[in-house]
Amino acid sequence: MYRLLGGNRATAMQRVLRLPTPASTNSCCCSCSNVGAAAHNLTQYQQYYQMLYRPAPATTTTTAARAQSTTPTQTDALALTKKKRLRKPRYAKYVELLEVTELTASERKSRVKRLKSKKLAEFIQKTQLQILEKRARDERRAVKKGKTSSEEAAQRQPAEYQKIDLDALDSSILEAGMYDDKPLIFFGKETYTKQFIANPAEVHKILKSFHNYRDIIESMENERQDHAEADLSSFGVNAPKHAAETELLDPFETIEPYIDLKESHKATVPAISQRQSNAVTAKSKKRFKSNVHVTEEQERQAKHRALIINLTTYLNVCVSANMLSRALSTIFAYRSRARKSNAHQQKQASSVISIDLYNILLHGYAGKGSFDRCQELFKLIHEDGLEFSEQTYAAVFECLGRVEPDAQNQQLIEQYITQAEQQGYTLDQIMDRAKFIADQRDIALDAIRRVRANFTPVYVPPQLGYDNELLNELNAKVLPVGAELAAAASDEDCVMMRSKRGFSKAQLEQMAREQLKVELDGCITIKSIENSKEFANAEYCRGKLKELEQNWRKQISAAIVRDLNTLRAQVRFKPHGYMNYYTYLKVLDTNHFSDILIKELYKLAEGSETFSPTVGQLYRELGQRVQQCYQIEQKKHNGTLEKIGDIYSDYCDLWASGHTEDNTRQMWQRLVHAQRHSGPSMDLPEVPWPTNVLAGVGRFLYNILMRDIKIDAHIMRQKSKTKTTATTTPQNLLPAFYTLFRNQGRLVKEEVKPHPVLSRLLRASRQQTLTFDSNLVPMLCPPQPWSTPQNGGYLLNKSELIRLPHQAVQQWERIRAANPQHLYPALDSLNQLASVPWRVNTQLLDVIIEVFQKGGDAKLDVPQPPSSLPPLPTLPTGEKDGSSVSPAERAKLFRDKLGHRRRQAEMYSLWCDALYRLSLAQHYRDKVFWLPHNMDFRGRVYPVPPHLNHLGSDLARSMLIFDQAQPLGVDGFSWLKLHCINLTGTKKRDSVRERLLYAEEIMPEILDSADNPLTGRMWWAKSDEPWQTLACCMEIAKVQRSPDPAAYLSRFPIHQDGSCNGLQHYAALGRDEAGACSVNLAPSAIPQDVYSAVAALVERSRKTDAQNGLHVAQALEGFVRRKVIKQTVMTTVYGVTRYGARLQIARQLKDIDDFPKDWVWPASTYLTTKTFESLREMFTSTREIQDWFTECARLIAGVCSQNVEWVTPLGLPVVQPYNRQELKPVARHGLRVISNMPMDMYERPNILKQKNAFPPNFIHSLDSSHMMLTSLHCERQGITFVSVHDCFWTHACTVPELNRACREQFVALHSQPILEQLSEFMRKTYSFRDNDFTNDGSVEDLSKRQLNRILRQLPQKGDFDLRQVLDSVYFFS
Repeated sequence: MYRLLGGNRATAMQRVLRLPTPASTNSCCCSCSNVGAAAHNLTQYQQYYQMLYRPAPATTTTTAARAQSTTPTQTDALALTKKKRLRKPRYAKYVELLEVTELTASERKSRVKRLKSKKLAEFIQKTQLQILEKRARDERRAVKKGKTSSEEAAQRQPAEYQKIDLDALDSSILEAGMYDDKPLIFFGKETYTKQFIANPAEVHKILKSFHNYRDIIESMENERQDHAEADLSSFGVNAPKHAAETELLDPFETIEPYIDLKESHKATVPAISQRQSNAVTAKSKKRFKSNVHVTEEQERQAKHRALIINLTTYLNVCVSANMLSRALSTIFAYRSRARKSNAHQQKQASSVISIDLYNILLHGYAGKGSFDRCQELFKLIHEDGLEFSEQTYAAVFECLGRVEPDAQNQQLIEQYITQAEQQGYTLDQIMDRAKFIADQRDIALDAIRRVRANFTPVYVPPQLGYDNELLNELNAKVLPVGAELAAAASDEDCVMMRSKRGFSKAQLEQMAREQLKVELDGCITIKSIENSKEFANAEYCRGKLKELEQNWRKQISAAIVRDLNTLRAQVRFKPHGYMNYYTYLKVLDTNHFSDILIKELYKLAEGSETFSPTVGQLYRELGQRVQQCYQIEQKKHNGTLEKIGDIYSDYCDLWASGHTEDNTRQMWQRLVHAQRHSGPSMDLPEVPWPTNVLAGVGRFLYNILMRDIKIDAHIMRQKSKTKTTATTTPQNLLPAFYTLFRNQGRLVKEEVKPHPVLSRLLRASRQQTLTFDSNLVPMLCPPQPWSTPQNGGYLLNKSELIRLPHQAVQQWERIRAANPQHLYPALDSLNQLASVPWRVNTQLLDVIIEVFQKGGDAKLDVPQPPSSLPPLPTLPTGEKDGSSVSPAERAKLFRDKLGHRRRQAEMYSLWCDALYRLSLAQHYRDKVFWLPHNMDFRGRVYPVPPHLNHLGSDLARSMLIFDQAQPLGVDGFSWLKLHCINLTGTKKRDSVRERLLYAEEIMPEILDSADNPLTGRMWWAKSDEPWQTLACCMEIAKVQRSPDPAAYLSRFPIHQDGSCNGLQHYAALGRDEAGACSVNLAPSAIPQDVYSAVAALVERSRKTDAQNGLHVAQALEGFVRRKVIKQTVMTTVYGVTRYGARLQIARQLKDIDDFPKDWVWPASTYLTTKTFESLREMFTSTREIQDWFTECARLIAGVCSQNVEWVTPLGLPVVQPYNRQELKPVARHGLRVISNMPMDMYERPNILKQKNAFPPNFIHSLDSSHMMLTSLHCERQGITFVSVHDCFWTHACTVPELNRACREQFVALHSQPILEQLSEFMRKTYSFRDNDFTNDGSVEDLSKRQLNRILRQLPQKGDFDLRQVLDSVYFFS
């Protein structure tokens, strides 16, 4: 690794290396004044870059060898080589530096010790100071001796480097002041450095590859600017430049403290030098360099957008906290900044203060009836050239409605009604489009009715139907808003609610009240199933913990009051025109902050030893908790909570009656529209706090957590050793939490850990309870349907529709801009999945808990506690001094310890996951619950509760059953038995008839498994999915012993799983005949198993290699099995890399007991290569489509510098959120809100991730579209439907209907011109026009033409007939 500082010096060095003539001792290229300038430049260099300097050797003769140099002579090198051969290998890291000055080039090697963080910084600082002191002493000594600068420099030049002709340096560079004494630094091994020094061509390449020194100076100056000031003043101004071209800073630049060189001699620089240097710097400002942004305009837009988001949230919070004066001063401040912008940036700058920001403040003053203030704002709006919107007039009418109704008041109301009509807004439009909270709507209506007594607003009804070719047929039974279902319609006609019935209105309302209580409390505490022994002093510890909590609450309350007063005092002495965190902290009272900190305190104290949150993570988590609490408090005060209760009560009535042909979204939209005449709006846009605000608010609470939460170090002592009583025992109060630095990959991060005394106190108290946030557990009532992208899921808690990283805003922009009807298919599918009620399979749960409490079982996939891990072997007692232990043995022991710790951490994580899942299942064992759903950016759906759901491992899927019971019917029992055999994985290549016959043969084993799950023959434990198999055995036993199997009411879900679903979609896209047959798109007598087919190809190739004498192929004999390569084949279409595939195969080989463990890694590498080759041989069309996807994404991200986006066949906009981000440290001080925030739509895309992820992401969006189509058609037929991606669940009696819908919707989906539509969309979005080409033959111009060409080059398709899927038995089976 190398780095060059000093571009002008680079030019000089090039000339030096071109002329390797011997240099005389008297050769000099600068005068004394220039030497002084170089010394001044050295001082600047130390201030700017803080690099290590090598003091020049003070030798008196130029021919003598350097005493301080680590570069040996040839004789010494031979001697050292001989010595090194006798020595043991030493592992040390060195930093080699080559210092090039105007007269010499010296080299030294410094060992970098194993120092971390502060110690490393202190070590470097100390080294720097020593070097500077030595340099100063040498200079003072030179002055005393009366030597000139040139003579001193000549004496410092070692003989070894006299071959460099320094006369070749251009003296004009020095005279112009553009020459700086900066080092050329190499980091690496000694030999490597020498090779570069001795090879002029290599040095020439290095010098040529870096930019001018002025760019570095410019970037360093900009980085030193105050970030907060830059955020406020940079709007409309040129953005700061970033000169670094690599993502990681040099470690010496990032960790060294600033050194003030007051002792250094300051040399004067000629005025002409300064002028020319400034001119060079001024020219370089035109060049834009950034790792994140493509252009300077893009960076400015990102700051502009971030500022608007921050201002919107800040003003909303100001109004909520009743701090209207601060909100007004903020408007004034940013307005004045915008008005001061230059003419070139005036348009963008003035758009910061928009009418939306004024509307926020207008509603604040309207709530107080302060019309005078509103009129002042009207003047500002007029001065800014803005026009009133519907929301502005709503605020005006609200304000006038709170004023006494006199003649002047009525005249003003009439005036603004006329003004609105002249502007083109009717009263109906104002009342329909404006958003209201609390009583704003009623007050505004009252004001209007003072002059228009008979006015009744007409609200535009919502569009209920679809606007999609694949779903338009479902609109036939959708009635318009206001129309009622015919009274003659019977329940048989209303099949939509058939799968949701079973609850009365009273039951549903009671469930809703319980759910609201949980969400208002913010968390739920349940009993843990952990079977642990209680300590003898448990009661004592519980009492002490209770006392501690009371004291902590008092300390937290006092600390919050203290710190808020401090912040308030600081804010008073600051200008009012900037955003600060004090305002955000005033939205909640002290009790809320205390509750948040106490919950976080227990969470931290109960954490594992191997994982702790970093300080940055803790900031964000605390900030998010404050935001969630604020949002719920807002809903309480603005009337949303009360109105949700009213609407949900009517929703329960409709749900219980089932007399409707609407789905849940349509039902909710009708009810909301019916109550629009009064109360708050139900589609209020919730503006989340920016990440910088969350971090700042969290930092405030973090400081209290670290400073004010104390614990007595002697709290565990029950009896004092002295005769003094416990009350007089002095306390030793210590902070309850501390921080440490821990390696996380290539970074060192600061983590928060609890004090060991606090951890011991919690363990000893054994609370036997677990606490979960209310948005992490299932719901006790049907979820609120998703009717808009902002509203759905939990009743009060904010649920995110799409799981996206915080910087991904581009997809949200596309969703907001989309037609609402285009989003209905995705929303309705989420609502359908969330409307299915669940129960816990209590019979199976008891068996799992029994195994878990007895220590788990690795073979049954029940996690074992870390204590079950065998201890590592230690050194014998006599060998602990290390005399008889070889370094290799010590290294092996060290590696074993690391592996042991890693294994402990993995086991603890899995054990905790099982504990949470089983404890929640035990808590809900006698309850009915629902699982709200959301989706990722591709459209794949997931349950929101992470611990208890049907998505996950075999154990997780086995515990849940449907709440609604349905009779098995004629074929239900057969489907149940077939499902059991499918779960075992032993009859993948057999037909359905053979599987059913096999089920009858092993019926005794099935019944024995159900009756004696842990004490019998345990046939179920040999299955691929043991727990699901056991659950199915229990259900079969109940049906077998029932008097009438066809009438048996079953809640058990039957699965229909896709046959390598990703390859199915690829084969359908390319109409690939061979690929379609291998993945069961075409009918066949027996199922075609693609995994077995690939395994057969790999085995054939392995046999050939084994015959040719390849050892790894011989070692794999008998081990190339279907299970070994299954996961790799399945994930190949989803973008698995060779490295990931190798890990997958290695994991499977390790699980085979007979396979030699020494061959795991070579064998996994070999099998990975063979598997990829076999897949490319089998699926030619798939490979072509995948390559086209990859090439399109590469060019879009590389040439256009944009994220890849597309629209799914159901209308969902998708944007890949992969961008290049800079790693910036978390700010830990300051009270000003920094408005900068990362946003993917303004950032440079990560080309590698964009191109690698596009093929699997597009296929994921297709399989999610197929699932959603199947979901919506099943709901319309009244069929219970649940999805685990490409595995569909339903009752045994409705499996045939599900299979029919699944196949029909797959054919309908792929009958659409999917690739053609994708190509057309990408051409419209990314193609270049004719005037975008320069026609100069440049690389950029050719790349643009290549992009246009590739986007049009669709892969060729085969002639497979999609209609064959309708008759394929094993397509989903």
